Amino acid sequence: GRLVCCFRILPLAHGGEITQSYSAQYYELSPLADFEGPIVEMGRFCIHPEAQDPDILRIAWAALTRYVDEEEVKLLFGCASFKGTDAGAYLDAFAMLKERHLGPKRWLPRVKAPNVFRFAARLKRKPDARIAMRRMPPLLKSYLLMGGWVSDHAVVDDHMNTLHVFTGVEVGAIPPARKRLMRAAAQ
Repeated sequence: GRLVCCFRILPLAHGGEITQSYSAQYYELSPLADFEGPIVEMGRFCIHPEAQDPDILRIAWAALTRYVDEEEVKLLFGCASFKGTDAGAYLDAFAMLKERHLGPKRWLPRVKAPNVFRFAARLKRKPDARIAMRRMPPLLKSYLLMGGWVSDHAVVDDHMNTLHVFTGVEVGAIPPARKRLMRAAAQ
Protein backbone atom coordinates (compact mmCIF):
# COMPACT_ATOMS: atom_id res chain seq x y z
CA GLY A 1 0.00 0.00 0.00
CA ARG A 2 2.94 2.41 -0.36
CA LEU A 3 5.03 3.66 -3.26
CA VAL A 4 8.37 1.83 -3.29
CA CYS A 5 9.62 2.44 -6.84
CA CYS A 6 9.05 4.87 -9.66
CA PHE A 7 10.58 6.04 -12.90
CA ARG A 8 9.56 8.34 -15.68
CA ILE A 9 9.70 7.71 -19.39
CA LEU A 10 9.62 10.08 -22.33
CA PRO A 11 8.62 8.28 -25.54
CA LEU A 12 9.98 9.84 -28.72
CA ALA A 13 9.07 8.74 -32.25
CA HIS A 14 12.70 8.70 -33.47
CA GLY A 15 16.15 10.16 -32.83
CA GLY A 16 15.21 13.43 -34.51
CA GLU A 17 13.17 14.27 -31.40
CA ILE A 18 16.01 13.65 -28.94
CA THR A 19 16.54 17.38 -28.33
CA GLN A 20 13.25 17.31 -26.36
CA SER A 21 14.82 15.03 -23.74
CA TYR A 22 16.11 15.88 -20.28
CA SER A 23 19.51 14.47 -21.30
CA ALA A 24 19.79 17.04 -24.10
CA GLN A 25 20.24 19.74 -21.45
CA TYR A 26 23.62 18.21 -20.56
CA TYR A 27 24.81 16.35 -23.67
CA GLU A 28 25.09 17.39 -27.29
CA LEU A 29 23.07 14.56 -28.83
CA SER A 30 23.10 15.37 -32.54
CA PRO A 31 24.83 12.05 -33.36
CA LEU A 32 21.66 10.26 -32.20
CA ALA A 33 19.35 12.39 -34.36
CA ASP A 34 19.61 9.79 -37.14
CA PHE A 35 18.57 6.90 -34.89
CA GLU A 36 15.59 5.23 -36.58
CA GLY A 37 12.57 3.93 -34.74
CA PRO A 38 10.96 4.70 -31.40
CA ILE A 39 13.27 5.71 -28.56
CA VAL A 40 12.53 6.23 -24.87
CA GLU A 41 14.31 8.32 -22.29
CA MET A 42 14.23 6.87 -18.79
CA GLY A 43 14.74 9.07 -15.80
CA ARG A 44 14.40 9.37 -12.07
CA PHE A 45 14.48 5.60 -11.56
CA CYS A 46 14.19 5.49 -7.77
CA ILE A 47 13.60 2.84 -5.13
CA HIS A 48 12.51 3.88 -1.65
CA PRO A 49 15.61 3.67 0.62
CA GLU A 50 13.74 1.55 3.19
CA ALA A 51 12.49 -0.94 0.59
CA GLN A 52 14.84 -3.93 0.58
CA ASP A 53 12.92 -6.47 -1.52
CA PRO A 54 15.04 -7.39 -4.59
CA ASP A 55 11.81 -8.18 -6.49
CA ILE A 56 11.03 -4.45 -6.64
CA LEU A 57 13.72 -3.87 -9.27
CA ARG A 58 12.75 -7.04 -11.13
CA ILE A 59 9.09 -5.97 -11.31
CA ALA A 60 10.02 -2.44 -12.43
CA TRP A 61 12.19 -3.84 -15.25
CA ALA A 62 9.39 -6.26 -16.17
CA ALA A 63 6.95 -3.36 -16.57
CA LEU A 64 9.44 -1.47 -18.71
CA THR A 65 10.17 -4.59 -20.79
CA ARG A 66 6.46 -5.02 -21.51
CA TYR A 67 6.24 -1.39 -22.62
CA VAL A 68 9.37 -1.66 -24.82
CA ASP A 69 8.01 -4.76 -26.54
CA GLU A 70 4.51 -3.35 -27.06
CA GLU A 71 5.79 -0.05 -28.48
CA GLU A 72 8.67 -1.65 -30.43
CA VAL A 73 11.20 0.68 -28.79
CA LYS A 74 14.65 0.52 -30.38
CA LEU A 75 16.70 2.57 -27.89
CA LEU A 76 16.49 3.29 -24.17
CA PHE A 77 18.59 6.20 -22.96
CA GLY A 78 19.09 8.52 -20.03
CA CYS A 79 21.57 9.62 -17.41
CA ALA A 80 23.03 7.19 -14.87
CA SER A 81 24.19 8.96 -11.72
CA PHE A 82 27.03 8.45 -9.28
CA LYS A 83 26.45 9.97 -5.81
CA GLY A 84 28.48 13.10 -5.16
CA THR A 85 30.65 15.17 -7.46
CA ASP A 86 34.09 13.83 -6.53
CA ALA A 87 35.26 11.88 -9.58
CA GLY A 88 38.24 10.63 -7.58
CA ALA A 89 35.94 8.34 -5.61
CA TYR A 90 35.01 6.49 -8.81
CA LEU A 91 38.23 6.26 -10.82
CA ASP A 92 38.13 2.48 -11.14
CA ALA A 93 34.49 2.58 -12.22
CA PHE A 94 35.23 5.25 -14.82
CA ALA A 95 38.31 3.33 -16.00
CA MET A 96 36.12 0.25 -16.50
CA LEU A 97 33.55 2.29 -18.41
CA LYS A 98 36.35 3.58 -20.64
CA GLU A 99 37.83 0.13 -21.19
CA ARG A 100 34.64 -1.86 -21.78
CA HIS A 101 31.53 0.28 -22.21
CA LEU A 102 32.08 3.41 -24.31
CA GLY A 103 29.35 4.05 -26.84
CA PRO A 104 29.83 3.48 -30.55
CA LYS A 105 31.51 6.48 -32.17
CA ARG A 106 28.56 7.07 -34.49
CA TRP A 107 26.18 7.57 -31.50
CA LEU A 108 28.58 9.03 -28.91
CA PRO A 109 27.24 12.21 -27.28
CA ARG A 110 29.47 15.28 -27.31
CA VAL A 111 30.25 17.67 -24.46
CA LYS A 112 27.65 20.35 -23.82
CA ALA A 113 27.63 20.96 -20.04
CA PRO A 114 30.10 23.51 -18.68
CA ASN A 115 31.54 21.20 -16.02
CA VAL A 116 32.51 17.68 -17.06
CA PHE A 117 35.00 14.96 -16.17
CA ARG A 118 36.47 13.63 -19.43
CA PHE A 119 37.33 10.19 -18.08
CA ALA A 120 37.98 8.54 -21.46
CA ALA A 121 40.61 11.15 -22.35
CA ARG A 122 42.12 11.57 -18.89
CA LEU A 123 42.31 8.11 -17.35
CA LYS A 124 45.29 5.95 -18.25
CA ARG A 125 44.85 3.37 -15.49
CA LYS A 126 43.66 -0.21 -15.70
CA PRO A 127 40.55 -0.68 -13.57
CA ASP A 128 40.45 -2.90 -10.52
CA ALA A 129 37.29 -4.82 -11.49
CA ARG A 130 36.21 -5.56 -7.91
CA ILE A 131 36.50 -1.93 -6.83
CA ALA A 132 34.91 -0.74 -10.08
CA MET A 133 31.83 -2.91 -9.64
CA ARG A 134 31.45 -1.96 -5.97
CA ARG A 135 31.50 1.74 -6.92
CA MET A 136 29.25 1.38 -9.98
CA PRO A 137 25.68 2.64 -9.41
CA PRO A 138 23.12 -0.24 -9.37
CA LEU A 139 21.06 1.20 -12.22
CA LEU A 140 24.15 1.59 -14.39
CA LYS A 141 25.10 -2.03 -13.65
CA SER A 142 21.67 -3.07 -14.93
CA TYR A 143 22.15 -1.10 -18.14
CA LEU A 144 25.61 -2.59 -18.67
CA LEU A 145 24.29 -6.14 -18.18
CA MET A 146 21.91 -5.40 -21.04
CA GLY A 147 24.81 -4.40 -23.29
CA GLY A 148 24.44 -0.72 -22.54
CA TRP A 149 27.05 1.88 -23.36
CA VAL A 150 28.02 5.27 -21.96
CA SER A 151 29.33 8.67 -23.00
CA ASP A 152 33.07 9.36 -22.80
CA HIS A 153 32.57 12.02 -20.13
CA ALA A 154 30.59 12.53 -16.94
CA VAL A 155 28.64 15.69 -16.21
CA VAL A 156 29.33 17.25 -12.83
CA ASP A 157 25.88 18.25 -11.57
CA ASP A 158 26.38 20.36 -8.45
CA HIS A 159 22.64 21.05 -8.16
CA MET A 160 21.79 17.33 -7.87
CA ASN A 161 25.13 16.47 -6.17
CA THR A 162 25.89 13.82 -8.78
CA LEU A 163 28.20 12.85 -11.59
CA HIS A 164 26.23 11.35 -14.44
CA VAL A 165 27.02 9.62 -17.69
CA PHE A 166 24.77 9.43 -20.72
CA THR A 167 23.68 5.82 -21.07
CA GLY A 168 22.22 4.07 -24.10
CA VAL A 169 20.79 0.58 -24.49
CA GLU A 170 20.07 -0.52 -28.04
CA VAL A 171 17.24 -3.00 -27.59
CA GLY A 172 18.35 -5.08 -30.57
CA ALA A 173 21.78 -5.54 -28.98
CA ILE A 174 20.56 -6.86 -25.62
CA PRO A 175 22.04 -10.36 -25.19
CA PRO A 176 19.41 -13.04 -26.01
CA ALA A 177 19.67 -14.70 -22.58
CA ARG A 178 19.06 -11.37 -20.85
CA LYS A 179 16.07 -10.68 -23.13
CA ARG A 180 14.57 -14.06 -22.26
CA LEU A 181 14.91 -13.37 -18.54
CA MET A 182 13.37 -9.93 -18.83
CA ARG A 183 10.49 -11.13 -21.00
CA ALA A 184 9.79 -14.06 -18.67
CA ALA A 185 9.48 -11.58 -15.77
CA ALA A 186 7.19 -9.38 -17.89
CA GLN A 187 4.60 -12.15 -18.40
